[in-house]
Amino acid sequence: MSFQSINQLAERLNTNIGRVIVGKESVTELLFIALITSGHVLLEDVPGTGKTLLAKSLAQSLKLQFRRVQFTPDLLPSDLSGIQYYNQKDGGFEFRPGPLFTNLLLADEINRATPRTQSSLLECMEERQISVDGETKRLDKPFMVIATQNPVEHQGTFPLPEAQLDRFLFKIQMGYPTTEEALQILKRFNNADPLAQLDAVATAADIAEAQKVYAEVRVSDEVLQYLLQLIERTRSREDILIGVSPRGSQALLRASQVHAILRGRDYLTPDDVKAMAKPVLAHRLSLRGMQRSHKHAEDIIEDIIRQTAVPAEAGIASR
Repeated sequence: MSFQSINQLAERLNTNIGRVIVGKESVTELLFIALITSGHVLLEDVPGTGKTLLAKSLAQSLKLQFRRVQFTPDLLPSDLSGIQYYNQKDGGFEFRPGPLFTNLLLADEINRATPRTQSSLLECMEERQISVDGETKRLDKPFMVIATQNPVEHQGTFPLPEAQLDRFLFKIQMGYPTTEEALQILKRFNNADPLAQLDAVATAADIAEAQKVYAEVRVSDEVLQYLLQLIERTRSREDILIGVSPRGSQALLRASQVHAILRGRDYLTPDDVKAMAKPVLAHRLSLRGMQRSHKHAEDIIEDIIRQTAVPAEAGIASR
């Protein structure tokens, strides 16, 4: 698959999802970037903004196997991974796979599950495998977790630990629609369900092919140094308790490479890094003091970008 084919795939996907979701093209693009880079996404916003509908639209547009799990305090790790059960007919134990054995998992209201259950996602999100009773089982490709959480209601919730947040490529806030978008939503869903009429525009095999080639985007030493300067500044500021990890720097590079492809280039520029910095890095910061909102973390990333010198264009495209 060529870079142009990846770009065309993104356009088809964005147009198709746009038949259901109104006015969220930038969010759809981030979902596509996460899918191509084998990343996971945390969607955070108030109820009713289309988080679940977006995940369903993505799965249906790509013929992906889709499972949705409503996370609750009584949810157990085995409810996700599966269990060994005794088959009386055959006289032996058999494995019954849980919902993690899918292409796209929607972890709805993930912060309502206990830390024990949340931690059961760590292995599958990072290594694409699940260990059950000492046996390791590989997950099919592609595998992606889209988790949702409500940023307002905190009663009965368990905040995601840093190790969990660090495994999400992006943290995205959907936001309310504009007046025009809200009017389109009312008209579109008044007499029909557009999701039920949504056709697939690609397959899991197409995504797997795209995942093999995006890393071929050329990256100069100058841009790599610029990216690392942004990362290192998050580790030296007094208002940041924990900066971005090496996993975060790799995530920023991968996301920036796909962003470059979607802008019609086969090489990385500082603008690609800037565009991906907030959604990739902000949720990975652990802040000091009272102001610990995601918006405050984004403001810090913006401040770091302003303070970091951008390398000259000479040599960026030629290597």
